[in-house]
Parts: sequence; C-alpha cells; structure tokens
Amino acid sequence: MLFTKKHAAEKRADFRKALASGKLLQFPGAFNPLCAQLIERKGFDGVYISGAVMSADLCLPDIGISTMTEFAERGHQIGRVTDLPTIIDIDTGFGEPMAAARTVRTMEEMGISACHIEDQVMPKRCGHLDGKEVVDTATMTKRVKAAADAKRDSNFILIARSDARAVEGLDKAIDRMKAYVDAGADMIFPEAMKDEKEFEAVRKALSVPILANMTEFGKSRLLNKKELENLGFNLVIYPVTTLRLAMFGAEKGLDAILKDGDQNGVLEIMQHRRDLYDLLRYEDYNRYDTSLFNFTVGDTPLE
Repeated sequence: MLFTKKHAAEKRADFRKALASGKLLQFPGAFNPLCAQLIERKGFDGVYISGAVMSADLCLPDIGISTMTEFAERGHQIGRVTDLPTIIDIDTGFGEPMAAARTVRTMEEMGISACHIEDQVMPKRCGHLDGKEVVDTATMTKRVKAAADAKRDSNFILIARSDARAVEGLDKAIDRMKAYVDAGADMIFPEAMKDEKEFEAVRKALSVPILANMTEFGKSRLLNKKELENLGFNLVIYPVTTLRLAMFGAEKGLDAILKDGDQNGVLEIMQHRRDLYDLLRYEDYNRYDTSLFNFTVGDTPLE
C-alpha cells in the first residue's frame, strides 16, 4: 500500500508505450490484491482482472449477475497495490451505452489502466462456452462509442471484445471488429478462436493492437509466448490460471486434513509464512512505522 511508486496516469502512459514496443506483453489474472503483488514480483508486464474470476470469488457463475460496483471495488483493490498496468473485464458494460460510459469513467477513476467490453447479449455466458448470443453490430458500436467518449485520460485503453466467431463465423466477426475500431476501440480481443490460422487472419485484418486469451480448457489451443509473438499479437492474458491453481491446492489440502487429521502431509505445497510476510512487505511496514513513532515526549508542555 505505502510502497507503490506510480500513480494511475503514469501506469496508463507506460502501458500505451509498451503496446507500441513490438513486444508481447503477458498479463496473468489476479484473483486478489496479494496475487497481483506476486505477479509484479515475478516480473510480468501487467495484471488482468477477470470478470469470471470476480464472479467466482462471489460464488456466482459468469453470466452477468455481478454488478458494476462489485467489479469496480475489486478492480481498485487490485490495481492500487501494484505499479503494473491493470486491465479489467466490464462484461457488456452493465447496461445500455450510457451505462457503459459510466462504467468506463468509474474504472478510470478507480485507477485501472484499461478495460474490455464485449458484444454479447445479456445474460452473457463465458466466452468459451456454447450457446452464446451477440447483439447486432450497430448496438455494439454504440457501446464502444459511448465508452470511448467517456474516457478523460487518452491513455486509458478501451478494448473491444468480440464473441461473434462462435455465432456468425470468422469473416463476419472480423467485419465486426473493424467496425469496433472505427467506433473508437484502441485494441481488439477476438474471443474463442479455433486455431492459429484464425488468430493470424484477425492479425492481418486489423492494424490496432490485438489481445489473445489463453484460458485453460477452452476453445483455443494454449499457444506459447513465442507462437503468439510470431503471430504478431501484442498482449496475452491468462485470466483464470492463478485461481485454478489456488483452488486446486486448497482442495488438496482440505482433503488431506479430512484424511490425515492434520496438515503435516501438505506443508511442502504451501506458501511458507516467511514468503507470505516477504510478499506483504512486513519489514518495510515495520520500518515505516518505526520511523513515525521513534520519538519521546518531553516534559515541556506544548504551548
């Protein structure tokens, strides 16, 4: 909390520069602020805040029933602990175009660096599930334009996500993506591509930065960093990876307690107390606290 160095505008400016660097930026998902701190510590380029993860954290499915306020609060909590840029999922914008505009303004005020808005109907579905529906192109371009017009910081990145590939096919999805760029999107997020050829086709069709979603157990093969670089992508997200790892470990630990009656058999797969305290910067906080309260009160009364 006390030891981040960059304010939100700096993070956004740095992010926009990084997108133009030609380097593939890697943004793992953070399911809480502590995880965001770990992502920064490990040397990644940024932090992704997934709508599916925020919903799951509330024990809700990813169908658009979490609220804008809940997303904004968690986005602020995560973004404030790191000097890395943060991208947040805003689903379909939480309402009509005017609501999408309010959502973007709110996320900007919360210190977020970028957001993505999608072209699904409500109630929405996870992007890698079947049975999705998309709004018509005109409706989505209104969302994108309203969201773009709401930005006050020109370095805030507006990402338009299209789920149309699974509904209308690749060619029509690409036409949509072009329309979203014309409406003001700074970046495109083509969801649930079938294979590398489809990723390549999207890259060839668009001149703006493009985001790849490498989520586990989805429609797309998990491409590695080198493959995505060769395809010309600018950014990759790993949205649910850390939550899945954490929940799997928690499940195994709870099973061990039920079976063995104690945690001794799973200590080696736990984060050690010393590592947690190091990540939390206990010593830094202690030094700061000591610097404030290392005085004595004299006998002379204050005037």
